[in-house]
Amino acid sequence: MIRLGTFSRPGEDRPFPGLVTGDGSVVDLSDLAASTRGLLADWDRVLPRLDDRTGGEPLAGLRVHAPVEPGQVLQSGANYRTHVIDLAAAHHAERGTRPDVEIRAEVAALMDRRAAEGTPYLFVGLPSAVTGPEDDVVIPAWTQQFDWELELAAVIGREAFRVDRARALEHVAAYTIANDLTARDHVFRRDMPEIGTDWFRAKNGPGFTPLGPWLVPARDVDASDLRIHLALNGEVMQDETTKDMLFDVAALVAAASEITPLHPGDLVLTGSPAGNGMARGRLLRDGDVMVGSVTGLGTQTTRVVAER
Repeated sequence: MIRLGTFSRPGEDRPFPGLVTGDGSVVDLSDLAASTRGLLADWDRVLPRLDDRTGGEPLAGLRVHAPVEPGQVLQSGANYRTHVIDLAAAHHAERGTRPDVEIRAEVAALMDRRAAEGTPYLFVGLPSAVTGPEDDVVIPAWTQQFDWELELAAVIGREAFRVDRARALEHVAAYTIANDLTARDHVFRRDMPEIGTDWFRAKNGPGFTPLGPWLVPARDVDASDLRIHLALNGEVMQDETTKDMLFDVAALVAAASEITPLHPGDLVLTGSPAGNGMARGRLLRDGDVMVGSVTGLGTQTTRVVAER
């Protein structure tokens, strides 16, 4: 299986695209492009040339960066049935207005209708929120409800604009892992409830999107059945498969491309499964360590630290 990433050597400021081989070496691909985004822009030519690459230098001696610097980040909300039910129940529990079983039944019925008749819920993230798969993330002083949301991310390889669902996957070059961290206490505008959600503040602080470690070509990934697993300080929090998605990758890419052209290197995050901190009543704290993995896509380790 091919694994691509972005790396830098000690004392060097310029990252380079690399291929991780089976023995844990990294082959510098700078002769093909200056970045992984450059590789994706020429994906049809580049991909066949990666299979026979050998040699390289030890991965252990390199810093692993986010595997790609996206131009655009499209994020999916409310795309896992159980996750939405759990969050709705948790938010209503804060207010204590209605029985839990009633809320869960109501939201479950709504999700089933959405899957059958609705469309994906998408919003825009900032590329500046992206950080590496081993970088620390600072909990801003302005949030007291910092939460994890491990997700599968689709990486665009061919420009997509107004593509239909049947052809959408032809525009996906690879997949990677994203942890779409959220300041839960800023999702809803309590000062202006009629406006609704404020995803800009809730999701776009520096480091709010740990990405990677690798890009794995779409040809090697069955995105319909991948296990998403996150442990917090060794305790499993998320352990669900992509089968629980309401809208699959093709539907999400098609919906995003209906509004805006997608370019090589852009990300389409596919939503988070059940097991988030808000639903569990346990939010992130200074010193916590998250270890997240998705089947075949590697593992990312993120330590969160309080703002000093």
